[in-house]
Amino acid sequence: MDLLAGLAIGVGLGLVLDNWLNTAPLMFVIFFFLGAAAGMLNVYRVATGRGFAVGYGKETGGDDEPGEDRPRDIGSARNGPRNDKAADKDRGGKS
Repeated sequence: MDLLAGLAIGVGLGLVLDNWLNTAPLMFVIFFFLGAAAGMLNVYRVATGRGFAVGYGKETGGDDEPGEDRPRDIGSARNGPRNDKAADKDRGGKS
């Protein structure tokens, strides 16, 4: 479905631009390939679990013991941890 969505949007945009600019079939061909590439990227993201939120992928496990509840930092490397009352409460601070 993701592949078809990217392809359909690319083809549709190419046809609209071709009709508007009288460049048939140039824009159709260009946007067909761009849509196909976008569709394949979407399929890759779904298959690997990447790209659903900025900077996050699937949890792959790690060094934690099974059943161990460890608080995780929910901020990004660029922005640091969340700075709000919910984050303070998660860390055991005052709210």
